[in-house]
Amino acid sequence: MSKRILVSSLIGVGVIGVVAVGGFAMASTSSPDSKTTVKDSSTRYVGPTGARAGSLTFTTDVSDDSGIRGLKVLAWPASSKLDPGAAEMRHVESAKCRSVSDEKSRCTYALKVTQKDADELDKGAWHISALATAKDGDTKFVPRAGAFDVTR
Repeated sequence: MSKRILVSSLIGVGVIGVVAVGGFAMASTSSPDSKTTVKDSSTRYVGPTGARAGSLTFTTDVSDDSGIRGLKVLAWPASSKLDPGAAEMRHVESAKCRSVSDEKSRCTYALKVTQKDADELDKGAWHISALATAKDGDTKFVPRAGAFDVTR
């Protein structure tokens, strides 16, 4: 599946309402001896209504003693069985990260969702996978960093 198809799939999310997932992180993989953390994550979706676009926002706190280089984010429908690994995450879109201290950054991935986009996507559960990279090269992969449901 190409990056463009995945991005197009993400843009079409069609949830009505808001879903918040706080601190949601199940099994994860990382660099050996990595001190990089991804925590206090939240996912928020507001569906499009009429002429007004909706949005998908994923926010998380990322920390490492060397500082944070960046965060890659991918939303994908559970029904796709995509289940990306850390290697695939290196080629997806980046969140915008702003430093809140020498070691910690708050990273946000925000996406506008039009009605046309929303009409094109799978209904049901969606997952958000995240790959954090520290300035010293350490990584932390969280396969289920967030979740939400597409209801229409």
